[in-house]
Amino acid sequence: MLKVEVERLWTHLHWLAILAEQGTYTAAAIRLGVSKSAVSQRIAELEKATGLSLVLRTTRSVRLTDAGNALVRDVRSAYEQIACSFSDVRDSAGAARGLIRLTAPVAFARQQLIPELAGFFKEYPEVKVQLDVSDHISSIASEGFDLAVRHSNQIPDTHVAWRLCATHSVLVATRSYLEKFGEPQSPEDLIEHNCLYYPRGNDTPAWAFEGPGPSQGAEKRLTVPIKGTFATNNSEALRDAALTDLGIALLPDFSAQAGLKSGALVQVLPTWKIVGAFPEDIYLVRPYSAHVPRAVSVFVEYLRGRFTAGFI
Repeated sequence: MLKVEVERLWTHLHWLAILAEQGTYTAAAIRLGVSKSAVSQRIAELEKATGLSLVLRTTRSVRLTDAGNALVRDVRSAYEQIACSFSDVRDSAGAARGLIRLTAPVAFARQQLIPELAGFFKEYPEVKVQLDVSDHISSIASEGFDLAVRHSNQIPDTHVAWRLCATHSVLVATRSYLEKFGEPQSPEDLIEHNCLYYPRGNDTPAWAFEGPGPSQGAEKRLTVPIKGTFATNNSEALRDAALTDLGIALLPDFSAQAGLKSGALVQVLPTWKIVGAFPEDIYLVRPYSAHVPRAVSVFVEYLRGRFTAGFI
């Protein structure tokens, strides 16, 4: 009789685990694709069946009681194994299929990632991608993502990462701006220009450079204070400001690529390397798990093939 009761509550236990992971009934409902009231009802039924309070509710979030945490801890590995077994069986049955939940930074997603999706869907028509476009660094596992694009120098040890490509920072401006105000010949010349930059807290704006020194093989390092009428935390917005002849912008190469190829922008101080502005690698990252869905694997390999060469 107890076995029958437990079998009836399998879904309830799974929903409790999702609620614990998401932190609110609303987020859990979205993750499960059901209504908030349905989640609340299942939890209430589970509490009635156990005779214990499993969830402590507040106005903004929920947390589990000791009994609720014990239940989730004991059943989580079983559900993970079920998910892996199901994925193994499904993946063995022909073409890659399924939904990939992906998060990526705004500028990279709009300018680089989305244009590559049509080719992927043509090759893998049974795979779907749900893309979250945000510069907020999401917790991949807790927010339900299978994969993330990270423009970063640090990847958590609890995650698996594939290096997608290298990236570097560039200075760009329009020819019209340079014809009007002059083209800098050295980093020191930037002091006289309107510089469009990415703000870094309350720090005084400055750009750092490495370039050719006075003797062969030597390397010169400079940090130049800059000033400008426009700063923003989005490289796409910086690029668009530069395109209006507003000034010289510091961008990651993937944001500058289209403008440089079309001739709308030109590179400034190309013999100098900009250091410390943006991370120098782009990664694909997933939470660690013993099983990787085939859809995720083929998506990773597809993107690595598209971006290995970098941008400019």
